Amino acid sequence: MSGFSPAFERLGAALAAVVLQQQETLAEFLPREDWSADLTARTYTSGGVTVRVSLLGSYAARERTWLWGWANPQFGADHPAVVPTLGIRTLGERLGIPEFTTPEVDLGWYEGPAGHGGELVAMAAGGVLGGGGYIGAGYDGGSAYLHVDDPQAPPAAWDPVPVARLLTNAVSLFPADPRLTLARLLSRHRVPYRETETSIEARPPGGPARAHFDARGRFAGWEAELTAVRH
Repeated sequence: MSGFSPAFERLGAALAAVVLQQQETLAEFLPREDWSADLTARTYTSGGVTVRVSLLGSYAARERTWLWGWANPQFGADHPAVVPTLGIRTLGERLGIPEFTTPEVDLGWYEGPAGHGGELVAMAAGGVLGGGGYIGAGYDGGSAYLHVDDPQAPPAAWDPVPVARLLTNAVSLFPADPRLTLARLLSRHRVPYRETETSIEARPPGGPARAHFDARGRFAGWEAELTAVRH
């Protein structure tokens, strides 16, 4: 059973596929090589590419906790790298999401498919902020999570081919509502769709597509005309 709050689980379900797709786009743009970061200057450099970032928080591997940047005494709410992320806490207060308002989140219970529970907090936080994606920057004892807030980082483009994979992976991380997961991905790309009892029928550029769901609401398949012609 998940130790996350229902409000966090639902928000994660809404954002998961959108975030995963943006992460793939970021990985193509930003080389993952030797890196350096200057959080006062809000910069992260890897492979000769420098992007503007902000600090979401950090995951401590031994304690298995997530610490928000605004709660970290090394930074605090007034730090230049933290200020752009404070909207996450505001949203948490408005929607009743304790994971966004608790300074240090205990994730010792997490045994799911992600590497650790902090990854899911970073996913949801990054999804709220939008932008170019997030970066997990490892250090001795854990990882700092940086949000890429830079127009250089390209937004993910609509592509029907990876939808089944994105949705399957997203639902494995945030299983609360697969229909919502797909609907938000379609909405993100302004793809018209309609829902039936067993499917979501979409009309993206290039031809219709359809997602199937079983009697328990689980994702059961995706059909798109362009799948057969993509190479």
